Amino acid sequence: MMHRFPIRVYYEDTDMAGIVYYANYLRYIERARSDWVREIGIDQRAMKAQGTVFAVRRVEADYIQPAHFDDVLSVATSLCKLTSARMVMVQKLWRDDTLLFAAEVVIVCIGADGKPVRLPAELRSMPISDPS
Repeated sequence: MMHRFPIRVYYEDTDMAGIVYYANYLRYIERARSDWVREIGIDQRAMKAQGTVFAVRRVEADYIQPAHFDDVLSVATSLCKLTSARMVMVQKLWRDDTLLFAAEVVIVCIGADGKPVRLPAELRSMPISDPS
């Protein structure tokens, strides 16, 4: 299942050249992941109340083309690998048909003590997608 999340670039997202500041791409893909989790029915507030949260373990990012002020973008998120303890997602940021940014993100769950715990059951049964 491919999840799509729209983003508009605001002035505050850009540097002095009017190009999206590199760290904001990570913010965009975080928003898209949060929306995906909500859409599949996982309540992160309830998870936290039970002492479990998601954490990014690793990000590999490729900045391909710049995004600019007032661009309308779309983040495509795919779940491409899944174990009981981690999920690997591919996230791509597009402007129309132009790929601007791609990332592979490893997500884990940790308990209140900061130690790894199993992913929620709802996630462990999710279908894997082809990220292409």
